Amino acid sequence: MMKVSVTTTKFDLTDVELRQMCQLGVDCIDFGTGSSFPGVKEQGFPDLDELLKMKRKIRSFGLDINRVTLPDLSSKFMNNEKGCEDELENSVNAIKVFGEAGIKIVRQRFAGDTFNYMTKSYQARQRGGAIARGESLGFNKEPYETPTLEEHEKWWGRFRDAYSKLVPVCEDYDVNLGMHPSDSPNHDTPFGGLGYRRIMDEFPSKNVGYIYCVGTRAEEGGSPLVLNEINHYGRKDRIFLVHFRNVRGSLPTAGAFEEALLDDGDMNMFKILLELRKVGYNGCLNPDHVPMMEGDHPDLDGNWAHSNIGWSYGSVGFAYSIGYIKALLTALVEFEGRR
Repeated sequence: MMKVSVTTTKFDLTDVELRQMCQLGVDCIDFGTGSSFPGVKEQGFPDLDELLKMKRKIRSFGLDINRVTLPDLSSKFMNNEKGCEDELENSVNAIKVFGEAGIKIVRQRFAGDTFNYMTKSYQARQRGGAIARGESLGFNKEPYETPTLEEHEKWWGRFRDAYSKLVPVCEDYDVNLGMHPSDSPNHDTPFGGLGYRRIMDEFPSKNVGYIYCVGTRAEEGGSPLVLNEINHYGRKDRIFLVHFRNVRGSLPTAGAFEEALLDDGDMNMFKILLELRKVGYNGCLNPDHVPMMEGDHPDLDGNWAHSNIGWSYGSVGFAYSIGYIKALLTALVEFEGRR
């Protein structure tokens, strides 16, 4: 059965925070920032003892850790600058630590997988004044250049260098390496539609797959693209985690998109759930990038202005989204029982 997870961008979760997660019906926690783990700043990778201590605390509230993030691979690594291989070694060591801690899903971030300069970010006001992230190609009047084919292939070469070392370690430690699509999915981004599929083609290991973001992929092609990709990746058992969020518009159709509450975007989220069920997905649904509602204290990210990234104590938007997903899952059980 599918479960509900939420993302946190910090490590030190209090009893009060964990208690509220439990009360809301959250099942698992996704740690979205690799640098937040104790030990990363000191030695380059997480400290196993501190990680196990936090895992025991989380499990005492009936929760568990679902997904974690490896230390970032910076532009220094992607440009193959002197001393950059230390970054990759830190990620390798992090996988070993997470594997020993029994954590099954990791994500590796790569510098340069998004081209935020292509769109103009704006504050989208929606139902009742809720604030959401908007991104527009048309509102951006600043000139820019995208990578050449040669620059693109050079970037992919460094990606292959990294995955060639990360994947065998994931296989040895029974850890799944999931990749999030480029957000926003602007033209020629490495993990847009074509590049995203390329990951599985180049690394056919069963431990290589996707953190499939419904909202991000809808930004590139709407509901039909999302349903097709879920079918494609899901029947191959390569979807490890689903970022379950809704949007309005898309870059090809409107030249823009806006994030939206689950019941207030272009997609019918129950149809998305049915497609996930059809391909046998039984992982977590994570309501990330939730619009800000009255009384919220949002966890904002400088790369995506107005986008409420992670769960925070007292977040009205996240509480609403968690409840909505729980209701969809209950409806799914009733729907299947009557077939």
